[in-house]
Amino acid sequence: MKFLPLAALFATASAFTSAPAAFTKNSKVAVETAESHRTRQATVVHDGKANAIRDRITTVQNTKKITQAMKLVAAAKVRKAQDAVLATRPFSETLQSVFGGLVQRMDAGAIADVPMLSQREVKKVMLVVITGDRGLCGGYNSFIIKKAEARYAELKEQGIEANFILIGKKAMNYFTRRGYEIALKMECSQNPTAEQAIEISDTIIDAYINDEIDASELIYTKFKSLIASFPSVRTMVPFSALDITTQGDEIFQLTTKDGDFDVERTELEAAEPQEFPNDMIFEQEPVQIVQACLPLYLNGQILRMLLESVASELAARMQSMQSASDNAGELAGKLSQEYNRARQAAVTQEILEIVSGAQALE
Repeated sequence: MKFLPLAALFATASAFTSAPAAFTKNSKVAVETAESHRTRQATVVHDGKANAIRDRITTVQNTKKITQAMKLVAAAKVRKAQDAVLATRPFSETLQSVFGGLVQRMDAGAIADVPMLSQREVKKVMLVVITGDRGLCGGYNSFIIKKAEARYAELKEQGIEANFILIGKKAMNYFTRRGYEIALKMECSQNPTAEQAIEISDTIIDAYINDEIDASELIYTKFKSLIASFPSVRTMVPFSALDITTQGDEIFQLTTKDGDFDVERTELEAAEPQEFPNDMIFEQEPVQIVQACLPLYLNGQILRMLLESVASELAARMQSMQSASDNAGELAGKLSQEYNRARQAAVTQEILEIVSGAQALE
């Protein structure tokens, strides 16, 4: 009984050593499989390897995050620009009201004596062009430049000379390289100031009073909505007393609707003319007061157009960044499908290699 466990041990050992070829064959297959994994080339799909596609997906997703952040920054600046426009509204209304009351106290002959209200033969026009300083805003800058060139060519065909006041780096670079006559140029910041408007209006008024020009037109982007802005041409000098007293206004406010940005438009009627008592005695003649009010009115209008152009630029940038984010998301989806196909092809290739190796050993 004591020799039975020892006999069983010898039997078990003989069973393991009776088929050494089996262990040798399995070890050979394991070594060949490991060697094939080390030397196997990654599967190439279309334009790169699977890991390259994965890196590109990460890059596109990071780009999408950047464009979305830029959209939100532009939205915040649009709201700020619109608040600045609303802040200028009380001054414009008061000035329009006072001007209307003064015009009612003046006769037609007195109005014609005001230089900035008198019409004369147009021989030279000063074009004020407002663009942005930066890109990434779709066709905002190119549309304004094309509109300015078209207006310049139209004036040339009529035999009218023209020069430019350029606001914004894009317009400055474009027209300076092409040798146009430039009276003034300045950058267009995201926060236009009254000092900038005064410098522009002083240049226009001085040129008009000194008979260097006969009219001035402002070419800017009129804000309509977050997805629609269009180039507009507006005559600044000479003024029309009827337009000043009867021209209404419209304001825009950035809001949200159903989780998306939206714009509310409010149309405002012209301010009622100020009623002066018949026995009121003016220290100065109404003509002189009107002449003093017109530069203030021009300053206010130019500042308003600068702010509206900035709002249009930011809205265009919002739309451009939204389109870029949508395109990045679509591209990331396509790359994910391509990456999944690459992984599937790689797994299939590995299975085929294993099966082929196993069949070769049989």
